[in-house]
Amino acid sequence: MSYHSLIFDLDGTLTDPLTGIVRCMNYALSSHNHQVKSEQEIKPYIGPPLEMALSDLSGSTDEAHIKKLIATYRERYGELGYSENVVYDGIFELLDTLQGQGFRMGVCTSKFEKYAIKVLEEFKLDKYFSFVSGSGAYGTAKSDQLRDLLDTKTVLDSSLMIGDRYIDLTSAHKVGLRSTGVLWGYGSKEELAAEEPAFIAESPADLSASIIRNSQ
Repeated sequence: MSYHSLIFDLDGTLTDPLTGIVRCMNYALSSHNHQVKSEQEIKPYIGPPLEMALSDLSGSTDEAHIKKLIATYRERYGELGYSENVVYDGIFELLDTLQGQGFRMGVCTSKFEKYAIKVLEEFKLDKYFSFVSGSGAYGTAKSDQLRDLLDTKTVLDSSLMIGDRYIDLTSAHKVGLRSTGVLWGYGSKEELAAEEPAFIAESPADLSASIIRNSQ
């Protein structure tokens, strides 16, 4: 079946954000008198919304305090953190192949939308995508973002959501979209398989081959 659009997650799918996220998380935590966390403690929170990550890492459930942590995180992210991403090996080849095959592509990420656009522009990825959907200032559920893309006819229900974490797949399923998982990011094969994606790709080359094969 042909796909109307391919919808890519950003962090953990197109780029590796680890360095920037770890530094920005710890900048936010230390600025508000919370204990800094190790890279291993922060890694599981790459993908889910920032509100969830900073609440868990700080141990706070106070909404006003979480908003302050987010604002501080974004101070550093907007200045430095966005540029500390690394494009995964094989991503440019993947996107060139899919674009050459005529696929329409976009991005749907839990990242604050203006920073998602900044990352894509910084690494010359923006030229591949017809649309970018990011979260609002204080969080938007990814399923709501996908619903909005459907409601505005930006994508149709024959589109495919591509991501490295369970939240990408469950969000797609909530709104009736198909999904696929990728293994070069931050989700395990077990995490992704539990969400019953159409397929799971081990590499960008595997992803492009699977998309082309499944769209025929």
